[in-house]
Amino acid sequence: MLKRFKIILEDIKIQHTIFALPFALMSAFIASNGVPPLDKLLWILLAMVGARSLAMSFNRIADVDYDGENPRTKERALPKGRIRKSHYIIFLLLSAILFMFSCMMLNRLALILSPVALLIVCFYSYTKRFTIFSHFFLGLSLSLAPIGAWVAIREEVSMVSIVLGLAVIFWLAGLDIIYSCQDIEFDKRKGLFSFPAKLGIERALKLSALFHIIMTLLLFLLAFIDNLGFLYIIGVILIAGLLMYEHYIVKPDDLSRVNVAFFNVNGIISIGLMIMTIIDVIY
Repeated sequence: MLKRFKIILEDIKIQHTIFALPFALMSAFIASNGVPPLDKLLWILLAMVGARSLAMSFNRIADVDYDGENPRTKERALPKGRIRKSHYIIFLLLSAILFMFSCMMLNRLALILSPVALLIVCFYSYTKRFTIFSHFFLGLSLSLAPIGAWVAIREEVSMVSIVLGLAVIFWLAGLDIIYSCQDIEFDKRKGLFSFPAKLGIERALKLSALFHIIMTLLLFLLAFIDNLGFLYIIGVILIAGLLMYEHYIVKPDDLSRVNVAFFNVNGIISIGLMIMTIIDVIY
């Protein structure tokens, strides 16, 4: 069983929890006006791992037929037969238990909202079947990280957490548009919806850049709403530069560096902004 779980963890790229986790930690430090209680941080971390693991395992199950036909995804564990669907279902249920137990350990509101969060992160997997706004549903799923972390610390939903959540939505929507450019021909052939399939790669990339401009503006707005300091502003300026670099290296006629933009640059963006924000809040 451990070997099967290892296959699943590799298949869902558990290490990519890093995309949303920094925003959750940012939110927790801002909500605490300093260092959050360590037990809260632990349960936030476990809740994040549980939620993302559930979302990704549900996505692999829901998309197994598409994954088997898509050249980019046909080597995944389920279509290749390296793992059974039943094993994925067990993993999914364990992930759901981990998430809901973590929410219970945080506070009552977190537990009450936990089924809603699970519904949102699972629903995303079906959105590409009927709407080009599937990119926003992915963003919405990850925006639950900063909103949920705020709930974990203060047991409320605030304007600060909503603005940070909106920034995550536009960040991920823009990022997902870039990533979806790789699948434009497959999406058209299978009748799946995305901005690249609808608008073409060039116009979709321009829309992605617009979304990232909106994200940057929302992050600047957050500084004024919560009186964040100079280091946070510097962090936002730095990630704005990284976003510009991301759009520079991905071109309509050259998608060879999409993975660099998606994984490397955006990993630096989320971790870098988290570090600058935490230092700003503490000092």
